[in-house]
Amino acid sequence: MRRPTAFDPDSTAQGLIDFVSASPTPFHAVATAAAMLDTAGFTAVDDQQSFPTAPGGYYLARAGALVAWIEPAGMPSTAPFRVVGTHTDSPNLRVKPQPDLVKAGWQMLAVEPYGGLLLNSWLDRDLGLAGRVAVRDASTPTGIATRLFHDHAPLLRVAQLAVHLDRGVNERGLVLNPQQHLVPLWGVGERPVSVAAYLAAQVAADPGDVLAWDAMLHDTQPPARIGRHRELIASPRLDNLASTYAALRAIVHVAASGEHTAYRPVVVLFDHEEVGSRSERGAASPLLPSVLERVVLAAGGGRDELWRALAGTIVASADMAHATHPNYAELHEPSHRVAMNGGPVLKVNTELRYATDAVGAAAIRLAADQAGVPLQVFVTRSDLPCGSTIGPITAGQVGVTTVDLGAPMLSMHSIRELAGVADQAMYAATLAAFLVPVG
Repeated sequence: MRRPTAFDPDSTAQGLIDFVSASPTPFHAVATAAAMLDTAGFTAVDDQQSFPTAPGGYYLARAGALVAWIEPAGMPSTAPFRVVGTHTDSPNLRVKPQPDLVKAGWQMLAVEPYGGLLLNSWLDRDLGLAGRVAVRDASTPTGIATRLFHDHAPLLRVAQLAVHLDRGVNERGLVLNPQQHLVPLWGVGERPVSVAAYLAAQVAADPGDVLAWDAMLHDTQPPARIGRHRELIASPRLDNLASTYAALRAIVHVAASGEHTAYRPVVVLFDHEEVGSRSERGAASPLLPSVLERVVLAAGGGRDELWRALAGTIVASADMAHATHPNYAELHEPSHRVAMNGGPVLKVNTELRYATDAVGAAAIRLAADQAGVPLQVFVTRSDLPCGSTIGPITAGQVGVTTVDLGAPMLSMHSIRELAGVADQAMYAATLAAFLVPVG
């Protein structure tokens, strides 16, 4: 059954731009997602409390991760799930625990790379700081409170060496040592800036109460629509906030439409995909399996009902895909050209760097057909390595059919990436159709 997309390209693109702008870190992405779900009528669930048994939309947030689900009325405990999984983290530079530095009369900040970032893209950019700070707070059971901060100001810069001092750089290529060459400056002087004092001011705390932080750098240039017809989006963190936003739009649409099938719709936003997913909120954690089990238990089922539900469950791992690069077309599989604004991309790899098999691929093809959008296919060249996603990890953790898909983009893992405007609406529409498939 084919139905036209319910997602307008212009409003979907603007929604993505707003979402990325508000989400410089995984913690902010989850806070922005929670606000979006609150507006849509979802209810927050406390991880330490019993799960709700009444029908409705719910979500559980854990630092940089979130799980949202819809419990339709009258759904049996053995009903399978349709899950869309994404991740909230992106490659960036993160502040070290003892970051105060002075070098050659410059006040600097000690950082280290997080994930597989394109190092050179961080040079000569106006950089801000954002993250969370753990502070002493006697009013909490643990004596600790975490507070988010987002400084929009251009505070930092990783300055590139002038060509006059590196005459062969254009012929040899730029080679960067992360320890030596990626240290941002943020002032002039012989005395270091106290990062702890700066963070204390950001979260309205006493400097002595700052216990630790997860602070990271971000590009202060806002996302923008570019191109002759404004058909492209230039933005930081499209990998993978574009997928996160599409997944959220999909489940919010499903909740608002009131459409239900034999499946429970679920969206999970993991953290730490860019560094292997091995954390308490990554895809390799029990986060998703535990939530699925607790949903079944809240519906009156037990372990047998859980495994029966999982037997029919399908997970769609939503992570951005490589569009064919016009300047490097020879690096792409020639029979699998991926066009920008050509629709979502099914991702296939026989070495299981992507989890797609025939059953999962068929489910996505039916979802794209149901949404009325075209579906492209990405396969890497046989002589080149392939990246990976949460897909294979989730398949191994939960033991369910899993399929990988994404939206096409260029400059993946650059500080500023490029995607298509029309693709964002088609992406969200496909994920919504996947969550609620019709005959």
